[in-house]
Amino acid sequence: MDQTSGSQCGVTDRALFATAIVVMLLHAAMGSRYDLFRDELYFIVCGQHPAFGYADQPPLVPLLAASFYKLGLGAFGVRLPVAMSAGAMVVLAARFSRMLDASRLAIVLAVIAVCIAPMLLGLGAVLSTTSFDPLAWTMIAYCLVRAIRRGEDRFLIVAGLVAGVDLEIKYAVPFWAAGLAIGLLAMQQRRVLLRPALWLGLGLAALIALPSFLWQWMHGLPFLELMAAARDKNVDTPLGSFLLNQIHVMNPVLAPIWFAGLIGPFLVEKLRDLRFLPIACIAVLVLTRLGHGKDYYLAACYPTLFVLGAVTIGEWAAARRPRMMAKIGAGAAIAVSLAMSPLALPVLPPPLLVAYITRLGIAPQQQERSFRGTVLPQLFADQLGWHNFSGQVMAAWQRIPESQRRRTGVKVDNYGEAASLDLYAGPLGLPPVLSGHNQYFLWGLRGQNPVDLLVVQNHVERLRPYCRDTQVLGQTWSPYAMASENGKVIAWCRGLRTPLGVLWPEIKNYS
Repeated sequence: MDQTSGSQCGVTDRALFATAIVVMLLHAAMGSRYDLFRDELYFIVCGQHPAFGYADQPPLVPLLAASFYKLGLGAFGVRLPVAMSAGAMVVLAARFSRMLDASRLAIVLAVIAVCIAPMLLGLGAVLSTTSFDPLAWTMIAYCLVRAIRRGEDRFLIVAGLVAGVDLEIKYAVPFWAAGLAIGLLAMQQRRVLLRPALWLGLGLAALIALPSFLWQWMHGLPFLELMAAARDKNVDTPLGSFLLNQIHVMNPVLAPIWFAGLIGPFLVEKLRDLRFLPIACIAVLVLTRLGHGKDYYLAACYPTLFVLGAVTIGEWAAARRPRMMAKIGAGAAIAVSLAMSPLALPVLPPPLLVAYITRLGIAPQQQERSFRGTVLPQLFADQLGWHNFSGQVMAAWQRIPESQRRRTGVKVDNYGEAASLDLYAGPLGLPPVLSGHNQYFLWGLRGQNPVDLLVVQNHVERLRPYCRDTQVLGQTWSPYAMASENGKVIAWCRGLRTPLGVLWPEIKNYS
């Protein structure tokens, strides 16, 4: 426990852990209202093929997804780790605030902010490689501050441990490490970079992440190809629109808190030694913009800014006593987040959500070119329609004479389609699905050598040069799915002119 006790600052540990449990239970309760997300389907299939890495991610999330899927609880079970992470964030935000000698008001503000910020709610709605970044990045910042302020160098080793585990979840923590290094080098706290415990922690992080990086190296560094492809895949949003969207997705009423976190260390005496943290966040923003990153790439910075900002506001409130203003602001923030919650959590049934978005005009900013025309936010559209898709493909499969199915493979465009078929149609007799997308490309023909193919794609005419005969057996459609998944033909390609093994390098799609 931190040296500043919960009773001294007016927030008891009992109240803190009760809040964390409530947050965890609320996230868990939302976990089964829709269905599995596109990436979750893919993670489960990847995790069913254990490896030290995959084309587009480290191994930990796929292994978690496959393990929790075995519980037989569907989306609810798969998302339990994310619900636990949301609860842990409550505890960490409070402990971080206490370590900075925060007032009761500051602790409450920090906890409220990390609980209700819509972007953080959205990251806790599904299991993804980004879901754990806010907790991990905030923990690393907490450990650094603890080592700097209290000389507890063992926390530098803990920071390395957290970074290593996070590297087995997503390859994003080097951006935070780079930002922190830039911030530290700019400030007097740069001396922490000379402490042996820091380098021991970095060595520990490298050791934990080594198997995944070796896997990437042995497979030709596919992740670097994916990063290059993302520059064309993501929408090139102007800086002004990007920053305004940050205010929107984090709740406009919470903006004064994280903005105070950016400037507070330069204005408040008790935070002067933490100036490296807002500098680190600005550095991550610059790196994100240079890499054409999406809005949620910055989400992991906000809990740290919320803590710094809450302490800043707490100091200002103590000097001027505008506590009523702070309480009104907190109430307004909660109200706004409640209004925005249907865009972050599956609160409303899809028909009502469409009406809600249309009525209020609060559709989220489009982050990828392929999102255009989709009725619902991608977070939800990619949770809906996969059972319809699998049923439509399975119906087409059953139209193929049984005697010819043994020589027929199934090929689709992307890992969401492939994974949904593997999970939902595979148990009904569909063979392992083939795709050139990311890890599916590396799995190759999956022990098959098909003469015919059942293909799901746009533009059937593009298929005909590869087939001696083409027969359309169906079409994909689901009212709330991603627009890019609707209207695809399900075609039977009879008699491949060139063996699929020869064509395989051409269908590679790292994106």
